[in-house]
Amino acid sequence: MSQGGEARDIGRFDAPYRREVVLQDVVHESGMRMLRIRIREGRRFTILDIDAPTAEAWADMMTKWARRELPEDGTATPAPTD
Repeated sequence: MSQGGEARDIGRFDAPYRREVVLQDVVHESGMRMLRIRIREGRRFTILDIDAPTAEAWADMMTKWARRELPEDGTATPAPTD
């Protein structure tokens, strides 16, 4: 068990300014499944647990940002998820 559920690493990469990002698939005792995002900055950790719809919306917005597809006026919204 790790911080509220069984955690399995699914991805790891370095980010700017000597940060490390780890993505984990977490299944809680209740059966609830979350994506854990762990960002390490030196000795400091930021940990976010998000559900699948949030992960999809976040991924959509990040992809649009990386491709420079966001409107200049800040009115972007993620693609709808079903």
